[in-house]
Parts: sequence; C-alpha cells; structure tokens
Amino acid sequence: MAGGTKLLAVVIALSWVSNMQQFVQGKPQAVLGKPQVPCFFIFGDSVADPGNNNKLPTLAKVNYKPYGIDFPAGPTGRFCNGRNIVDILGLRLFSTFIFFFELLLRTITETIYAELLGFENYIPAFAYANGTDILQGVNYASGAAGIRKESGKQLGARISMGEQLKNHRTTVLRIIDIFGKKSLAKNQLNQCLYSVGMGSNDYINNYFMPQYYTTSQKYTLEEYADVLIKQYTRQILKLHQYGARKVALVGLGLIGCTPDAIKNYGTNGSACVDIMNNASQIFNGKLVSLVDELNTNLTDSQFIYINSYGMGSGDATLAGFKVLNAGCCEADEVGQCVPDLTPCQNRSEYVFWDSFHPTEAGNLISASRTYTASEPSDTYPMDMSQLAELQINPQVNEI
Repeated sequence: MAGGTKLLAVVIALSWVSNMQQFVQGKPQAVLGKPQVPCFFIFGDSVADPGNNNKLPTLAKVNYKPYGIDFPAGPTGRFCNGRNIVDILGLRLFSTFIFFFELLLRTITETIYAELLGFENYIPAFAYANGTDILQGVNYASGAAGIRKESGKQLGARISMGEQLKNHRTTVLRIIDIFGKKSLAKNQLNQCLYSVGMGSNDYINNYFMPQYYTTSQKYTLEEYADVLIKQYTRQILKLHQYGARKVALVGLGLIGCTPDAIKNYGTNGSACVDIMNNASQIFNGKLVSLVDELNTNLTDSQFIYINSYGMGSGDATLAGFKVLNAGCCEADEVGQCVPDLTPCQNRSEYVFWDSFHPTEAGNLISASRTYTASEPSDTYPMDMSQLAELQINPQVNEI
C-alpha cells in the first residue's frame, strides 16, 4: 500500500475510533443494528473450535498460553492467537459497523487494534452453552475432527461430524422446549445460518498418516474423495432434516502449504506439498458438485460453497504478510504451540500462528472474503452476506 493511501486509511480509521467509541463499550451487543439472521450454527474442526475440546482427553486442545494472547478472554481453546473465522463472521452477522471497521484497523498499530476488540458475545461452544444462549446459535466444532469417525484418533478424543450432528439434535430439542411449539422452533431454525467446514483432518490426520491409517492403501485420492463426499452428503442431508435451510459448505484450504506439511513431507522443490494440495482440489471439485446437487434437489434451501483454497492461493505479501511458511509460536511434536513460550511480536505479519492454523490477521481477511466475495471465485453461487439476507420459504416439515 502506498504511503499516502495508508495514511488516508489511518485517518479514516481514527475518525471511526472517535465515532465508534460512542457505541462500542467492549461488547458486541453494545453496537446498534438488527441481526441479519436469528442464529448461527457452526460445524467444523480446529479452525472453528471455540473450546469444545477443552474437556476431552486429547492432545488436540489449546486452552493454555500463548493461545489467546490477542483474545479478550485469553486462552479459551481456540487454535489461534485471537479469533477464528466464525468468531469474526458471527460479529458481522449480529452487529453493525464492526467488521469493516476492523479491516481499516489492519493498517494501524496492533496496540490500537487490540484495544478496540474486547468483545464477548461470540457463538457459544456446545460444551458450555446453556439456557437461552443457544437461541443465537451454537458452535459444535472440534479440533482433529473429520467427516470420518476415526480421523484424528491418534491425538485422542474428538467430536466427529456425526457426533456434532447428534449434539445439534440435542440443541434442536432444547430450542423446541424453549419455544414450546415445534412449528415455532422450525420457523426459527429455517432462517438461521449454518456453516459446515469438514474434511481437512480426513487428509491431514488420516489419509496422509499411513502409520496410523490404511485409507491411503485402500483408495486413490479420487476414490477417497468419492468416499468422503458420499458420507458427507448423508451428514448434510441429516442437517437439513434438523431444519437447516441456509448452509455454507467450506472447502478445504491449501493443506500442503502449512508449516507442518512442509516440515514433515518435504516439497521436492515446490513451495508446498503438491500431493496434499491436489487432494484438496479433488475434494473441493466434488464439493462444488454436491452444492449444485443439493440446490437442485432441495428447492426449499440454499447451499453455497466457500472457496478457501482460492482465497489462500494469492500473494499474501500484498495483504501485508511477511512470513508465509512458518508459525508465529514455537511448535511441539503435534504442531501446536509449546506452552508458555513467548510467540513472535509481529503477529499481524504472519500467515500461520502455529504449524497448522492461521493467525487472527489471516482469519480477518478470510472472513471478509467469505462474507462479501472480493473475487467472483471466492464463493459460489453467492457469498455469505447474500445467503444471510435470503428469505427461505420451507416446503418440508421435518425436525
């Protein structure tokens, strides 16, 4: 960014600081504006986990420092220095001004940036959600979880997509109890937004770990993607049965470009591990076809595809990142931050926080492009802002 443009952005952002301090008092509910959706339900893995793994016997949990160093509540179990993508999306869906205000602040110092982000009302983790909190939505995501039940088992307990759906069924029954009438609960659930991001661990913590799993001996990459999509389809249809009508399916990212992949598999002269990225592309191609199939067959619903792979394929240095293939914190043998060690200070310049997961700075950009596509290929056939605004008239009475 040219100096004059950056200075202008800083001036604009500082003006926003002055104005927004009248509204922002450390909590998102203090910001005026009507929510775009009544609730937001999240299914996924460590990229979206807000702390569901904290109570599980597993190596895949991060409720310790330096995780959460930039999060108001400190270490919560989020696999990040701050907020994950769905945290940021949730604030945008439920609040006015915050989202694009934060994007402006990416050009200012980290001190000012952190000072203004003391929000608390994120979508609650299923492990901690209770009472009427569930009416705004629930986050079921679990680190190391996959579409397949066994994925991630070498790390310990995790909540697979199948188990997350069972947890959602429990939530649905609770919501019916709160409303006192199934039809009222159904009307609420039909207008909610659902984000589903699964599949990475079916490769990272399954197919590409032949020392623990036999899938790579049984299937080619093409065959394995077919197996995954077939199972995933059944799971998405179950979610539809539970009332989901506005669903974003998040594609796999460049799993071959993580610091862990580069370190453990080697790149043979490439920038990343090509075979792992090829696996993502094969899966994503079939996921796009699934979106088309679902939209054709379930005419009371709208499904969209989030192109995480495409978003991560550009030149990250143009967005201000300087370190692209190393984590901000020192990682242990499973790729997570070593407890209590001081991480890098220039976190906004790092793409990766640990050996697998993006920094909050990276999440902010991904969330921005998910919510409002900056490139036509970012989302398909619409972006999340359009999905949120969509009025659904369900024809099927299930739950």
